[in-house]
Amino acid sequence: MTQLERIGVSLDKDLLSRFDKLISEQGYQSRSEAIRDLVRRQLSEQRLEDPKAKGVAAVFLVYDHHSTKLTKSLIELQHSHMTSSTIQVISSLHVHLDEHDCMEIIVLRGRVSEINHVAEHILSMKGVKLGRLNIVAM
Repeated sequence: MTQLERIGVSLDKDLLSRFDKLISEQGYQSRSEAIRDLVRRQLSEQRLEDPKAKGVAAVFLVYDHHSTKLTKSLIELQHSHMTSSTIQVISSLHVHLDEHDCMEIIVLRGRVSEINHVAEHILSMKGVKLGRLNIVAM
């Protein structure tokens, strides 16, 4: 188990009250765990600034499944990044939203700069209606 150190933090009473309300709504059992999560999140965000840092990402996209060229391009891109590339597609999920629209979630692993490059390529493909990249540093 990791060794813990206790620290003291001084906060304005109103700020602490708002923080307590926020963490209670989010289901935290203690201020300590909420603060640990905030620190972890900030450190991860800082690592994302390093293009050589390793990360994992989910690329979310919504598209009309009648765009057959897009579907074919997405499949080819995923297969080309299975193992032979510095970016790996480690999973994908296809969801039928309605009779026209589908959502694809593509999970990538690799260097942050390369993840961003591949994600930008995916999200700019003709036929993508909506898209978003969510990336975390490892």
